Amino acid sequence: MNINATYERPQRLGAPRALAVLLSLVAACERGGDTPPPTDPVQAVQAEFVGGQACAGCHAEQTASWAGSHHDLAMQPAGPDTVLGDFANAEITYNGVTSVLFERDGQYWVSTDGPDGTLEEFRVTHTFGVEPLQQYLLELPDGRRQASGIAWDARSAAQGGQRWFHLYPDEAVDHEDPLHWTGIYQSWNTMCAECHSTDLEKNYDSDVPGFATTWSSIDVDCEACHGPGSAHVAAPEAAPLALPAAARAWIMNEATGVAARSAPLDSAAEIEVCARCHSRRAQLSDDFVAGDALLDGFRPSLLDEGLYHADGQILDEVYVYGSFLQSAMHAAGVTCSDCHDPHSTRLRADADAVCGTCHLPSTFAATEHHNHPEDAAPGCIDCHMRSETYMVVDPRRDHSFRVPRPDLSQRVGAPNACNDCHTDESASWAAERVAEWFPGGRHAEFHYGEAIQAGRTWQADRVALLERVVSDAATPAIVRATAVSLLGAQIDDSVIDLVGLALLDDDPLVQIAALDVVARLPENLRIDYAQRLLDAPLMAVRTSAARSLAALRPRLGARRQQDLDAALEEYVAVQLFNTDRAEGHYNLGSLYDELGRPGDAERSYLAAIDREPAFAASYVNLADLYRRAGREDEAQELLAEAIAAIPEDAGLPFALGFSLVRAEREPEALELIERAAELAPREPYYAYALGVGLYSAGEPERALALLGEAHERFPGYRDILFALATMHRDAGGIDEALDYTRRMLELSAADADARALLGELQSIARE
Repeated sequence: MNINATYERPQRLGAPRALAVLLSLVAACERGGDTPPPTDPVQAVQAEFVGGQACAGCHAEQTASWAGSHHDLAMQPAGPDTVLGDFANAEITYNGVTSVLFERDGQYWVSTDGPDGTLEEFRVTHTFGVEPLQQYLLELPDGRRQASGIAWDARSAAQGGQRWFHLYPDEAVDHEDPLHWTGIYQSWNTMCAECHSTDLEKNYDSDVPGFATTWSSIDVDCEACHGPGSAHVAAPEAAPLALPAAARAWIMNEATGVAARSAPLDSAAEIEVCARCHSRRAQLSDDFVAGDALLDGFRPSLLDEGLYHADGQILDEVYVYGSFLQSAMHAAGVTCSDCHDPHSTRLRADADAVCGTCHLPSTFAATEHHNHPEDAAPGCIDCHMRSETYMVVDPRRDHSFRVPRPDLSQRVGAPNACNDCHTDESASWAAERVAEWFPGGRHAEFHYGEAIQAGRTWQADRVALLERVVSDAATPAIVRATAVSLLGAQIDDSVIDLVGLALLDDDPLVQIAALDVVARLPENLRIDYAQRLLDAPLMAVRTSAARSLAALRPRLGARRQQDLDAALEEYVAVQLFNTDRAEGHYNLGSLYDELGRPGDAERSYLAAIDREPAFAASYVNLADLYRRAGREDEAQELLAEAIAAIPEDAGLPFALGFSLVRAEREPEALELIERAAELAPREPYYAYALGVGLYSAGEPERALALLGEAHERFPGYRDILFALATMHRDAGGIDEALDYTRRMLELSAADADARALLGELQSIARE
């Protein structure tokens, strides 16, 4: 079973031909459009990284501002001038292990549990950051540097700082846990280096395996944001910087109290340079330099569950960009440097003063706006930039600049700024106050968070709400892309139409989300929809298109075969670049499997397991590969071993359960499928499969009870309804079957199977 597959009935999907024809016509067009001009190839070849010190002679003011900034101090060699922590034989005990931090011969050391759990001494090679905490990199063989889980709280003693603490205080992380300092998630080379140094080349060799990571500057210097500087140093006028200073011309509208740009922002270069590191994203290669389009080197995360609250507020560490894309500020053309000095990285003024440059204080810093007493008025960011605390002591602001919506807290469970202060009051109390202050305010308006929440939780109106988001061009692109992704979890003709329209969207994030859904469509539609994007100007788009069409090359025309070959070569290069993580090997295994190369697929899955033993998807896909090769016993043995090693993963007992079904060991199989459903109570497919399994095992009453309860939890999950309808039909409960069938058609009037079932049931009822 492919972990990414969705349960579909291939024959029930009708092709929306008008849209397919339109996309086919678009696909036939020659290359063109608004593709940005390429970088001068001569300059690109000549330009090399020379180190930020080469810039200081001509840019003394900017260099002085940068010195001591968080970019300057992002990473430093460990020494008495850089180490902030107490290494005077300090001790800290965590999870039964007492670690000692000490100095010896002018070097800094940590005695702690190593890769096998035994106490060893590890040298500190570098410091990582300065405030509000400082981490330390420890040296391991094979070129790895790992971030210690023990960090120094750099805040003042009065703030609770000047102490050692563990980054996972509420967990029991040991050497077998991937979160352990020796594990993959703490690897500087893989997880951290790209954004804490300049001209970073990871240089991972999966054959060794090991790293030979290099950089031009140990910290984040001029060339990280302005690109390689050799050509500019040699001829400043002939080779201008890749990122010149952005125009900051804003004109205040006295009537509204809100400023607007004097001219529309004509480039996203500045924001995308910052987004390279200030975003949650996957990296595609080491080739990205300042001035390149972000999606030529990275693929940003969407508003995924676990990363963002349903309304788009930050939940996990997502590093600003995904939040900012949702904001009215971004829509108005605000850039990072409008608020932050790009060299010192500090705000250009105190927070309220920064806000006041575009929002008249006489209008917004007034009781009529914030409805608080003047002597207790919150600051702008208190209401419009909630913070979440990460790494125990590091609060970070949400950059979506949203209006507080306690009413959404009631509807989708997201936090709100009002209750951050009024902790003794409820969200309903806060919502009532806001409604009193602003009777015609936003509390009465639809918010895209309602659609995302409906999509995540399988509400009956999920498709209608998500369609509303996808179809609204005024909604931020990252939100529309998220809605497309959620629609792809359950596909029918109406969803196919929406996905086709999303492929015509002007924003590449929306196109990529649509391409991920296209990969699960019938072959004809995949070809009709995806082939025109094989030569898209952005790597993240064309590699997504290539992945969806990889196995369909013989059905493409000669030109599109060439486009596919080129894009697929890039896709493979991206995965090879990422073989320091299991995902790279796993994606290659999935590709090779689809291309009919089982030997290569098996080797890739085994490499993924070896690289990250806790990456469960690799076991599931490898077991499915074994099943199809007639090696069912090996598949069962593999999955049993994986369950013992990763007992909290639901996909593993589910896959083993299906294997035992095939082996006609139904009682054991049902126990495993039931365990999967218990481990993942928010995943409707597991509940559906358990209900069907119980029904097949001769327990119809239990099956109907379980599926009925599952329907109450997931009213928008179509397959549960179909199972309930057919089971009641077979038991003679025609009225109940009709009710469930009509509910299916309420979800989607285009559901051909539901229409056919309705006709059958009505015919039976008339007899």
